Formats: sequence, structure tokens, C-alpha cells
Amino acid sequence: MVDLVWLVPALPLAGFVVLLFFGKRIGEPLSGWLATLLMGGAFICSLVVLGDLMGQHERTFHQVLFTWVPAGSFNVDVGFYVDSLSMTLLLVVTGIGGLIHLYAVGYMRGDPRYHQFFVYFNLFAFSMLMLVLGDNLLLTFLGWEGVGTCSYLLISFWFERKANATAGKKAFITNRVGDWGYMVGMLITFFVFGSLSYSEILPKAPGLSAATASAIVLFLFVGVCGKSAQIPLYFWLPDAMAGPTPISALIHAATMVTAGVYLLVRVNPIIAASYGWVPWIVAGVGCATLLVAAILAMSQRDIKKVLAYSTVSQLGYMVMAVGVGGYTAAVFHLVTHACFKACLFLGAGSVVHGMNDEQDMRRFGGLRTQMPVTYWCMLVASLAIAGIAPLSGFWSKDDILSFVANAGADGQVAGWVLYAVGLFTALLTAIYMFRMMYLTFHGEPRWDDPIPEDIALDVAASEAELEDADLGGAHIHIHDGHAHGPIHPHQPGWLMLGPVAVLALLSVVAGFMNMPFKGTELLADFLDEGVVNLVANNAELTWQLWQTLAMLGLGTAVGAAGIFIAWRLFKAGKLDPVPGLGQLFSRDPYDAAIAWFMAHPGRVLFDALSWFDRTIVDGAVNGVGAVVASAGSGARRLQSGYVRTYALGVALGAAVILALVLTRVLALS
Repeated sequence: MVDLVWLVPALPLAGFVVLLFFGKRIGEPLSGWLATLLMGGAFICSLVVLGDLMGQHERTFHQVLFTWVPAGSFNVDVGFYVDSLSMTLLLVVTGIGGLIHLYAVGYMRGDPRYHQFFVYFNLFAFSMLMLVLGDNLLLTFLGWEGVGTCSYLLISFWFERKANATAGKKAFITNRVGDWGYMVGMLITFFVFGSLSYSEILPKAPGLSAATASAIVLFLFVGVCGKSAQIPLYFWLPDAMAGPTPISALIHAATMVTAGVYLLVRVNPIIAASYGWVPWIVAGVGCATLLVAAILAMSQRDIKKVLAYSTVSQLGYMVMAVGVGGYTAAVFHLVTHACFKACLFLGAGSVVHGMNDEQDMRRFGGLRTQMPVTYWCMLVASLAIAGIAPLSGFWSKDDILSFVANAGADGQVAGWVLYAVGLFTALLTAIYMFRMMYLTFHGEPRWDDPIPEDIALDVAASEAELEDADLGGAHIHIHDGHAHGPIHPHQPGWLMLGPVAVLALLSVVAGFMNMPFKGTELLADFLDEGVVNLVANNAELTWQLWQTLAMLGLGTAVGAAGIFIAWRLFKAGKLDPVPGLGQLFSRDPYDAAIAWFMAHPGRVLFDALSWFDRTIVDGAVNGVGAVVASAGSGARRLQSGYVRTYALGVALGAAVILALVLTRVLALS
């Protein structure tokens, strides 16, 4: 049955084609149900393939559908590479993605472009599945670009709003910068191996020179920084919140941003062949990203922005794990993060939906009684991401920190530095997550209060400029000189709450697949089958039982301390953990610097480049064309079409030749 793996991407592709041509005729809600059923079918097919793969001695399956690029010695097939890594990602993409599709059926109800949303949604899922299943770097790149294009279409889905259109462009352009690195790494790989197929390049990777392997890894890592939102290309991801909440959940939890982590784990033999400092660069970038994003999350007022920066931070954990050789830990956290982060995003979407599109947490408060199911589900997911035992995030985050500490125990001082930063960021994670929970669900209701002037309002603007302004999703109306937003909190229906509840349950149980005790590391054993080698490429933990228990206890203590700190700050009425932090970091300074550069010196530079291209490059090409055209016009006069003119030309030519001959004869005599 494993040979039916082609059905997994084929089903969402079929949904895309059908909805593209007939979606408007099918209408709402049938178009949404069709897209969801096809994703559910892809998940069932994934389970069937997994069952068959587990029963085989070789847990690797290669299926070639057809030749895509036949060009001399360069041959690229459209084929699928199924192993434990791709199977793990298949289950995440189809399972979590299917729940998000179901949620979107209710969330997008009433949207005038309802069917179009699911056209993009199914195409997004198909692209991610091709990325995961592709048997070569070029086919992976096809899916890589597909999810990038779909993210642009979905982030800017409500393109009538300027912020949404801008966010979509930012995501698209920033990812193109990272894609340059991917392409260069891919070209070097082909130049060295003569192939892009994983089944050919990965077994030969140990024979690479360290310099060549390092170049491939570093260029591919540029692509990872763009797709998985690592420093310095992370700033597009928080703005991706401009899109509808289901796409925020799909991008941040189950698909696009995890593609970079998948790629790093996939090419782990090449990482092992590189210089020793290359993995430390990967780990260092991940460490810096997780800390910076956590600090920025502490001061956000938009509920979805908190979760967005949280995603950047958690991706930093995964990348750091790859850098220290903890490939299984990175994949483990990828899976658990998909569960609790999807739950949090869909829960936040339920809050926004029930609050008439309001997203500013300063206008929430007291929603625990208004939205009890959403509250309890988000509480479970928040405890999971905060690292509280025995929820899923506790096991996966501790797994990463254990690998990092293990690197320090091997005599690498940098390992202890990374561990300290990772542990401190775990504290910050608990603080900003429960700051969000307290501001949203606890305290006195604030949704009937007048909107404060500092909620993104320009107090100098006129009433006409503010009328029906859309600020961070909050529809503002002007009345008696004050801005008010009529809000009547309500609990969404079970079509939206059902997926949130299932994801909350997964946030509890997903961690049990890889606990750090003998006989319980199921995911690690599964991934060891042909994906990572515990001797050569993947770090091996050597903790004794008491050391493991001490690490687990420390992780829980740090998470509990963060929750307590957030509670004390909330009770003291402090919106920001550190005075002035909100004013300083409510907008990312790095993002602001990029925006300033693009608007000022960048615009001058781009205008200069445009002038150079228009005047020098095009001018040179146009000048050559003008010279050729003038010469042709002159030469055309010689072709008059009159026989007497041609006869005169022949006579003159003969006279010239005769004169030359006579001159030569006289010179010789």
C-alpha cells in the first residue's frame, strides 16, 4: 500500500483544480467541506502508507512518477522519497492541516471570496506535501516556492486593507532573499555530485571535502533563515498575522515555517561532513532568534502578534537543536509545536471572531466566563508551550535543552552559553504566554471601555480620516469625538471549537511519543531508521537517570516561575513586564530599521539602480540597435531594384579589380 503515497498530494491538488474551475458554482459552504474532506482523505492515506511502511524491513520507499527535466546528463524526476522523516511530516501536514481546514469552514463563513480561500488553502497543502515528499532538491524547491507563493496569496487575501497587501509583499520578497541561498546551495550540490536526488547525494556526503560541505550547508541555511524566520530574515513572519487566522495557524504551526527545519534534518549527512564551526553557526543563529523573538513577544498588545513572535522563538529552539546535533529533538519539537501552536492560533481566532475582529488585548479581559471552552483549550496549550509537565512542550523543549547541555558537558563552553540562553528564554516564554492569558481571560471586562488614544490611533487625525479605520483587525467607529468599537463577546460554534479541542488533547498526549526514558523514545527510534545516525551525525545523550530527572525538574520549575511572575505583574496592573518595554519594543526595532532603509536610502539606491538599468544597460542595447538600424537603412539604398544600377556596380567593381591588377604588375616590373 505504500505505493499509494502519490494519493496524498493528489487529493488536495484535485481539490485545488475542482474549486478553481467550479468553486464559485459549488458555493458556500460546500466548497469548504470539499477542501476539508480531501485533506481528511490525504490524512487517511498517510496513515495507510505509514502502516505499510512500518511492516517492511526497509523503511525507505522511492517512487518515480515521470521524468520532469531531461537535459543531457542532467535528469530530474518527479518522484517521492518516503522514509520516517517524510512520514512524520506527512502526518503533521495532513492531520493538523485537516483540522485547520475544518476550522476555516466556520471561520470564513460569509466571506465574499469563500471558495477562493479554499482554492489557495488546498494549493498550499499540495505545495507543502510536495516539499516533504520530493525525492530531490529541485522538487523540494518546487514545493518550497509553492508555499511561498500561496503564503503571499493568503496573507494578502483581504488585499483591500493596505496592511494586508503590504504584509503579503513583505513575506514574498523576504522569502525570495532566502531562496537565493537555497538555489546557490542546490547548484553547488549538482556541480559536486552530478545529481540532486537525495538517494544519491546523501550516501556520498561523508566523502565530501569539509569546504564543499560547509558551502552547501551555509547557502542552504540562508534559505532556511528566510523560510523558517531566523535572524536576519525573521521580520516577515509577525506581519503574516494580517491574513485570516486559519492561514496564520497553517503557516505558523503545520506547514511553511517548519520547511527549513525539515531541510536541515534531511541534509544532516552534509552537515556532519562540514567544518566543526558550521553547526555552531546554525546553533548560534537559532539561539539568538529564540531570545530576540521572546523579548519582542513580551511587549506585544495584539494577541496574534504575541503568538507570531512565539513561533519565531520556538523555531529558534528547533534550529538550535539541529546545530548541536539534536535532530530527533528538533523533529520532536516540530511535532509538539504544531499541536499546541495550532491550538493557540485557532483559539485566538475564536477570541477575535467572538470579539467582532478585535485583536488588541487591552480591550479584552474577563473572557473566561464568556468563552469557557476556548479558555480551557488555550490554557492547556499555554501550559504545554510553557514547559509544564507532563504536557507535550515539556518533553520536547527539555529534549532540546538536554542536547544543548550535552554539548556543554562535552567540553564546549558555547554549549553551556546556549543552554543558559535557552533556559532563560523558557522563562520568558512562560511569562509572555500567561501575560496573554491573563490579559485576555482574567480581570475585569474592558471591551466596553473607550479605546485609549495609544491604541495605534493618531490623535491628530481628523474624524474623517478615522472613520471606519481598520487598526490591527479592530473596526473603529467615531462617536462624540471618541473612538468606540461595539463588542458583544460570544462563544463560536462547535465547527470552530471542535478542532481547537482536538488540538488541545494532542497538546497533552503528543509528548509521550518520545520521553527520555528507556523504551519510551519511540520517535527517536523511528527516525533512526535511515534518517539520522546516532554515531556519526546525531548527538547521543549520555545522562544518567538522576541527571535526566534533575533536568526535567528544572524545566518545570522555570515554567512555573514564569507563570507566577506573569500573575504578579497582572495583579499589579502592569501591562509590560519591564517599564517602558512596550514603548520600546511594541514595534520591532529591526523591522522598523528595515522599513526606514527601504523608504529612504533604499529608495534612493533602487532609483539609482533603475536609472543605471534604464540609461546605461538599456541605453547600450538600444544604442547598438540604433547603429545597426541606421547602417541597414543606408545599405538599403544600394538595393534599388534597377538592373542598370547593378550593371553600373559590376562595371565599377571590374574597373577597380583591373586597376589593382595593373598596379601590381607595374610594381613587379
